[in-house]
Amino acid sequence: MKEQKLRGVNLGGWLLMEGYLLGGRNIPEGEFKKRFRKIWGKRELEKFEQAFRDNFIRKEDFKIISSWGANVVRVPFHYRIIEKNSFSYDRKGIFWLDKVLVWADKYNLKVILDLHAAVGSQNRDWHSDSRGLALLWEKESYRDRTIALWELIASHFKDREALWGYDVINEPVIEKRKLNTLKKFYGKLINKIKRVDRNHFIILEGNLWGQDIEFLQDLIEPNVKVSIHFYQPLSFVFNFTPYYIYPGRIEAKVWNKSTVYKYLERYYKFSKKNKVEILVGEFGINWRNSFYGEKNYLRDVLDAFETFGFSYTLWTYKSVKNYTFPDGIFQLVPNLPFICREGPTSGWENYLTLWGKKKKKIIESWRTENYMLNYDLVKLLKEYFRRSKQ
Repeated sequence: MKEQKLRGVNLGGWLLMEGYLLGGRNIPEGEFKKRFRKIWGKRELEKFEQAFRDNFIRKEDFKIISSWGANVVRVPFHYRIIEKNSFSYDRKGIFWLDKVLVWADKYNLKVILDLHAAVGSQNRDWHSDSRGLALLWEKESYRDRTIALWELIASHFKDREALWGYDVINEPVIEKRKLNTLKKFYGKLINKIKRVDRNHFIILEGNLWGQDIEFLQDLIEPNVKVSIHFYQPLSFVFNFTPYYIYPGRIEAKVWNKSTVYKYLERYYKFSKKNKVEILVGEFGINWRNSFYGEKNYLRDVLDAFETFGFSYTLWTYKSVKNYTFPDGIFQLVPNLPFICREGPTSGWENYLTLWGKKKKKIIESWRTENYMLNYDLVKLLKEYFRRSKQ
């Protein structure tokens, strides 16, 4: 696989639904779908899933992303789109990933396939479809199933030129005393994938949501890359504490361009020491019309990535406009009946009660044409994305 600097975006919330991206609470996808099925039945849930996947991301979205100058999309997906039961696979799930590769090839984009929710969940957060436990690290059978899933995927996509690599586990979180379990798991994954595919890169994320990467130095070999996620300082980036201004004092510390560089420098040193490329798989910002320095922050972050030679993919392409967590480049702004920001129920949980009456409107709302483009943000991103074309 040819080495190249990657600059692009995540297609978050598509093949793994996330509450805040749809304007609601961050409950696990599995819980939402269980409730939907209880109300509307199995067949209607299947129709709902089909409609969502058909409309939330389409071929036109790849054209838009390519027009910005980006050269890669990172595609988070849930293991359940492929594995319905233990070691039993649904080829319809592969169909969605196939579509991604076809669309990406048409618009000269590379693809990173990101296992965002592994069997049993790799952390305790909603975005791994967890109900508060990270059982992947407790049950070897879950790790075996995850490895088998990647073998299947790698075997299927081994000859696809649009594919750049496999991001094998998103944001693993495991206790330090059990870190060897993660190392062994990564080692097995590398060996199993390389048996069927030596054409694409294998991406290993650091422990603790992609922060701790020192333990990965023993796993570096040809075609292996290392990924970090960068959302620091969290209370500013996610707007958990309103009114912080960048640059300025945030979380009892001054954050400015120098602080950003110093924070990221340790990853650059790791990269040089171990002769391995760093991919920043996720970074982003809750956008407040740049009244609080969001644009300055992103420019400093992007400058640091460029200086250190990191590849990067912004989180995320689209979302319902929220007041916390990173926003999409495209934002759904209107307060539609099923968004209902005033509550008592907001966002996707309103689908549960309004699906029968508002189905057509809900489906229409998922299409990017109904979202508002953040022109200031995309203008900034284009400055950096288009360096890939130079």
